[in-house]
Amino acid sequence: MGLSDGLLNPDKKTMVVDDCCNMIEAQLASKSGISGIALKTAFSALKGVKPGYIPYVVEQLLPLYCTALDPLWSEGVQNGNPVEYLDTNRSRTAEALLGVTDARVKSVKRPIVRGTYDKLRGSAKKHVEEAVPDFAKIIDKYTKV
Repeated sequence: MGLSDGLLNPDKKTMVVDDCCNMIEAQLASKSGISGIALKTAFSALKGVKPGYIPYVVEQLLPLYCTALDPLWSEGVQNGNPVEYLDTNRSRTAEALLGVTDARVKSVKRPIVRGTYDKLRGSAKKHVEEAVPDFAKIIDKYTKV
């Protein structure tokens, strides 16, 4: 079973998106200092693009993330613990996720979205790596048979 089978299942997809959005909020809440303020400000700006913009983006990116992470997840299944495997391979996991967003942002027409992404991209890998354990748990929750 690939990630898409569990995460994009019509009966689960809304819950997956909600859990991802809650994870993003929790990750943001845990940030402090200047970089935390910058992230929170950027996220607020993106939320202001239109109502429901963040869940919309998560829903749009989810199939692409599934495709990007499927090989890593499969390696983890073969190794006996896919959640731990993604965590152990945080750098590769973050690169796979950021590869999706890097490609997607090229087609974004809203200047605020592109500008915000461009400003934060330099520090993004660190933040994505920090979120990998929580994201892996969400994946695990919805891919269990």
